[in-house]
Amino acid sequence: MLNKYARAFFTRVLTPFAAFLIRRGVSPDAVTLLGTAGVVAGALVFFPRGEFFWGTIVITLFVFSDLVDGNMARQLGRTSRWGAFLDSTLDRVADGAIFGGLALWYAGSGDDNMLCAVSIFCLASGQVVSYTKARGEAIGLPVAVNGLVERAERLVITLVAAGLAGLHTFGVPGIQVLLPIALWAVAVGSLVTLIQRMVTVRRESAEADAAAATSPSQESGTAS
Repeated sequence: MLNKYARAFFTRVLTPFAAFLIRRGVSPDAVTLLGTAGVVAGALVFFPRGEFFWGTIVITLFVFSDLVDGNMARQLGRTSRWGAFLDSTLDRVADGAIFGGLALWYAGSGDDNMLCAVSIFCLASGQVVSYTKARGEAIGLPVAVNGLVERAERLVITLVAAGLAGLHTFGVPGIQVLLPIALWAVAVGSLVTLIQRMVTVRRESAEADAAAATSPSQESGTAS
């Protein structure tokens, strides 16, 4: 849902900014690299210290580069396999930094081994969810399923909860409980999504293998 509606909305909003960067001679790859660097810095500098509000602000500012670089490439008519590869690869780096920063907080001053483990699970499961689709497509399957929690949902749920939890430092009582709830929700949702994709790939591979097995017999029947 977020990929379908929110992405389309923000793409329209950010189109003038993308055009401005093009006029300034900035390349889409440079925006991708800068955006990832900003997300990583925001996550690994602020989150391990428990500064969730400011960390979320920094990350959110840079995470929109994921929409800007693609918009720039389309305006320039220069979409490429390399650009898609770079964007997808650095997305995984950014996601790892966000959940890694949260894991560092809970392993340190946050002093909660369970939530540290949940953060690590969110990090790992997010990577595996992306891998299942990429691997399924690499072996020629459509992997025609989105799943319960995609990357957009993982980021929005986690960052909104982290930002709100950060208001605790401004005197808002009890608000910090939102982050653990969000992490558990992302962990469960990612597990469900992983199962959905594995089931889909198993079904599609069985159908493809069956079609391949019947194809030679059909050709020999036609030839006779």
